[in-house]
Amino acid sequence: MTHSIQTIITPHVQDLGGFEARRLLPSEVRTMVGPFIFFDHLGPAIFPPGKGVDVRPHPHINLATVTYLFEGAILHRDSLGTIQEIRPGAVNWMTAGKGISHSERSPDAERVAESTLHGIQTWVALPDGQEEVAPCFHHHPAADIPTWEEEGVTVTLVAGAAGDRASPVQSLSPILYLDLQFAAGGKFSLAADYSERAVYSVTAGLTIDGEPLEQHRLAVLKPHQVVTVAAEDAARGIIIGGDPLGTRHKWWNFVSSRLERIEQAKQDWQDAKFGSVPEETEYIPLPE
Repeated sequence: MTHSIQTIITPHVQDLGGFEARRLLPSEVRTMVGPFIFFDHLGPAIFPPGKGVDVRPHPHINLATVTYLFEGAILHRDSLGTIQEIRPGAVNWMTAGKGISHSERSPDAERVAESTLHGIQTWVALPDGQEEVAPCFHHHPAADIPTWEEEGVTVTLVAGAAGDRASPVQSLSPILYLDLQFAAGGKFSLAADYSERAVYSVTAGLTIDGEPLEQHRLAVLKPHQVVTVAAEDAARGIIIGGDPLGTRHKWWNFVSSRLERIEQAKQDWQDAKFGSVPEETEYIPLPE
């Protein structure tokens, strides 16, 4: 590894029912970066007319899901009664807290012709004392998300805070979530504000302090160092970070600091205690 990179994570390809996701977190070498406990790069998936994403209702506890798209659209429905379409540049933040169920499907309008879905889905573990907060959902339009130009890079602050800028997307612990779009020769200086940070290469062409980062890799950075992320040609990367929360357990769609809480969630899902999702009659059964 370089003097800047602690470890590099290679994705595990998951079939999500008709399309593929590259899963970087959790991995065998690293389960979390700050409070981020799940990181999927969705697609790009191309669907023929009549087809699309169909993720049936499923439950979550003690985490927040964060959906951020580059292309396409997803219709979110949840057991709070929320029905919300998300498109590129917007942010859907769903705090599961003590328990929520939701579905994610391609809107009907997207199924009329060939469509593409491409984006990032992350889960953020909730901090001690707030894992069991009341569930809630917040949609943030793309126009509300801070974006600026910096040395040939278009920077979008998806969530958290960077320097003197803050995203309206509220988290329950300090986090960093940036989308970097590089023009040729662009470079971005990443401050040492958070003890845990990682850079994901959406495209080829990124370097970290001059060291090339292969496409579809998550480079976990060494702590407390200023790092330069750059690109000779047009490229795109994601940065996530934050301070560690302590041990978190993950089983299926459940995350918690307590194993017994996950066992309770399993039983609650089997007993249909998570609430129903509007306009949905299907659900994903508890895995064997």
